[in-house]
Amino acid sequence: MNKSLSYQQTGYFSPLILDYLAQKPYLQNLYQYFPTLENFKKQIELKQNSYLESTRNRLVKSLNNQYQNTAISPKTKNNLELLTKENTFTITTGHQLNLFTGPLYFFYKIISVINLTEQLNNAYAEYNFVPVYWMATEDHDFDEINFFNFKQQKLEWKVNASGPVGELKTEQLDEVFKQFESLLNQSTNAKKLKELFINSYFNQENLAEATQYLVNELFGEYGLVIVDSNKKELKKEFIPFIKSDIFQNTAYKKVSKTKSYLEKSDYKVQVNPREINFFYQDKNLRERIIFQKNSFYVNNTDLVFSPKEIEDEIDKNPQKFSPNVILRPLYQETILPNLAYIGGGGEIAYWLELKSFFDAEKTPFPILFLRNSALLVLSKQFEKLEKLEVSIEDLFLKTNELKTVYTEKVSQLDIDFSKQKQFLEQQFQDLYQLAKKTDQSFLGAVAAQEKKQKNGLDHLEKRLLKAQKRKFESEINRVLKLQEELFPNQNLQERVLNFSEFYEAFGDQLIEKLKENLNPLNFKFSIIQLDN
Repeated sequence: MNKSLSYQQTGYFSPLILDYLAQKPYLQNLYQYFPTLENFKKQIELKQNSYLESTRNRLVKSLNNQYQNTAISPKTKNNLELLTKENTFTITTGHQLNLFTGPLYFFYKIISVINLTEQLNNAYAEYNFVPVYWMATEDHDFDEINFFNFKQQKLEWKVNASGPVGELKTEQLDEVFKQFESLLNQSTNAKKLKELFINSYFNQENLAEATQYLVNELFGEYGLVIVDSNKKELKKEFIPFIKSDIFQNTAYKKVSKTKSYLEKSDYKVQVNPREINFFYQDKNLRERIIFQKNSFYVNNTDLVFSPKEIEDEIDKNPQKFSPNVILRPLYQETILPNLAYIGGGGEIAYWLELKSFFDAEKTPFPILFLRNSALLVLSKQFEKLEKLEVSIEDLFLKTNELKTVYTEKVSQLDIDFSKQKQFLEQQFQDLYQLAKKTDQSFLGAVAAQEKKQKNGLDHLEKRLLKAQKRKFESEINRVLKLQEELFPNQNLQERVLNFSEFYEAFGDQLIEKLKENLNPLNFKFSIIQLDN
């Protein structure tokens, strides 16, 4: 039973994202084109007029170097060759180097990108479209990526880490693997998972190479191209923008205005710009650059540059300048012949802060797609729902609300006292009219009595509901157990579980099922049945 819900129905998406998808006028100046198939024609023209042949050549050379020791599928090989052509464009998603891919939604991102490129290749035969995964190899938030959840266990890589995570040596993962192996069953799919982990993390030198290998093994057959942007030859293309940020604070000026604009409508702002949005990185080092007293300091170090010295350093060693979350999108759009970015709600929220900054830097702003979201439900779980007379929509409710809704559904008593309250209000209207005709001071006494009577009904309603919850406690607990299976810790499944939990049972059919059901042009939350 596959079905879909509006994102609003789920209760898990922010007002900003819901308003973006609804194309609310207030937000329309924060993006170039809304994500429709038709709008790609205009986006292609924008990118064609700005993307340089020299940049394309540099990108292709770098990718060929990155892939020289990787066994690639015919489709990926073909896509790398297509990238040399001026009528080839990319569709991109980016993500951190989470251990063993991290939360399940990583798969939804990648598959959204693959499916969109296939739709575009069908719609625009005169162009080529290549799916890209941009690895966040320069990130340094190790605590966000050093674990994955499997069978209600947190498998954590415990090691002291500093500097860009992509450069971390994939050592000291033995304990994680032992724990993972002990939780796996003896199936063929479990054996594949073990081999995938071993080949990714024990046979590769660092986390960037491990992630590239892992993602290529999972999605290479669909032609996915994986980009490690932390390369000197690619950073050379970005030199003018590094200088613009460091010396002119362009991003800070533009994004701060957009931030204020969003805050006026009470939208939650996702990221805050700094005067300088670059880190200085070197071996085991990635620290913010701060301007003080006409010098540039690298935070938490003794490194200091004069304006002339830092300009020379940018020219000689651009790879040492690492963009933060504000500048990374511009770097991506400078390097790639990109048309659209697919990201989660938080990502789209911060991209919406960047349009005026892109305009100032004369760089086309990509079409922004919210990645697909899904809930994977086993057949036996659907059967339990049916027996309990619970709809899948009910499980999206918060626990207390679900208890109430379910109790009211199964109880043979009418727990809702709305009719009685309405009747009470009508009776008191007559008393108010009577009080107005006799003694005005009597009005206060009538109002006090009305409030007392309504409070009494509320109390009785709550007592009756509480009694019925006790009566149906066994059934309610079964419903709550099912909700916890599908919404661990009252969170979306895709944000907690790892793909291996489903791969162990379904193998490659998992990816095929997701690919079949996720449509990036359909802005709905998918509920996908997996047959046991």
